[in-house]
Amino acid sequence: MHMGREKTYIIAEAGVNHNGSLTLAKQLVDAAKEAGADAVKFQSFKADKIVSKEVRKAAYQVSNTGNQDSQYDMLKQLELTEQMHHELYDYCREVDIDFLSTPFDLESLHFLMQHYSLPYIKVPSGELTNSLLLHHITQYKKQVIVSTGMASLGDVEDALSVLAHGWVTQSVPSSLEECKKVYYTAEGQQAIQEYVTLLHCTTEYPAPFQEINLRNMDTLHSAFQVPVGYSDHTSGISIPVAAVARGAVMIEKHFTLDKTMPGPDHMASLEPSELREMVSAIRNVEQALGAWRKVPTLSEQKNLSVVRKVIVAGQEIKKGETFTEQNLTVKRSSAGISALYYYDLIGRQAESDYQMDEAIQW
Repeated sequence: MHMGREKTYIIAEAGVNHNGSLTLAKQLVDAAKEAGADAVKFQSFKADKIVSKEVRKAAYQVSNTGNQDSQYDMLKQLELTEQMHHELYDYCREVDIDFLSTPFDLESLHFLMQHYSLPYIKVPSGELTNSLLLHHITQYKKQVIVSTGMASLGDVEDALSVLAHGWVTQSVPSSLEECKKVYYTAEGQQAIQEYVTLLHCTTEYPAPFQEINLRNMDTLHSAFQVPVGYSDHTSGISIPVAAVARGAVMIEKHFTLDKTMPGPDHMASLEPSELREMVSAIRNVEQALGAWRKVPTLSEQKNLSVVRKVIVAGQEIKKGETFTEQNLTVKRSSAGISALYYYDLIGRQAESDYQMDEAIQW
């Protein structure tokens, strides 16, 4: 969260919506660029490193893919190969959009960091309690985006403690307790503030509006004093736009080329025209947030004299007559004393003659 307004960093989350196809992945890059997003994000994982072969799919994955096979079978088909990573990274540079990818295992993290210059490392909500991954992230001294879906404030603090320990001590922790001690030091807090952006998130696909709790952005900001953004899984674009109005520095939103494609995340994603609409709405909101000082703007100033009322004679008034509620009224007029001073004039004497509707002068 920030009180000033810089440009919101908009991440178009392609995720696994490429369905394992490099052609489709490049089309997603094009769509993200055309929509005006700052970055396009994929997911880097080795299915056999992140899930046991017997684990079933989540309910939303079953309902969106229509079959009951294991998470492993589904994820295996959605892996990006090393070659696909290289081609996508190069393609993003070519079209001038930031390439990001979320690592879900150590091998993928080290692969991404050793091969590419990425502006951020992304920690997804599901890895918030993965102290092994969090610790390894710290060796790269890079900006880290931490999604906080399914988390309590305590969970977030635990994750930040592991990160702080790694950044400050550059050593393997002996316990979570040891990490906490480092987190509470001035150096620990400084490291967190230097490297971390938190994303508020509700992990459900699509997420119901009544469970979004956008006020949690303020809670996270006040608890940890770091920039806060929002990772959105709702239908439509209204909630990410509202999050920007509430101060989000970063927005992440799933998108696809076609919601009806087979795959776990297409249903809860925006199509390119909606992504474009979201980016445009966010840019409008950024401009509209503007300044803190409440004063007439340049365009308002020229309208002041047209729409504000002034004091005029409600009937003919002779010099020396007393101004009363019967002979004075207020109307729009090109010049004159503001209607704000109506009661200041009552009881005074007219210093000249006035025709009806003529503006009174001091």
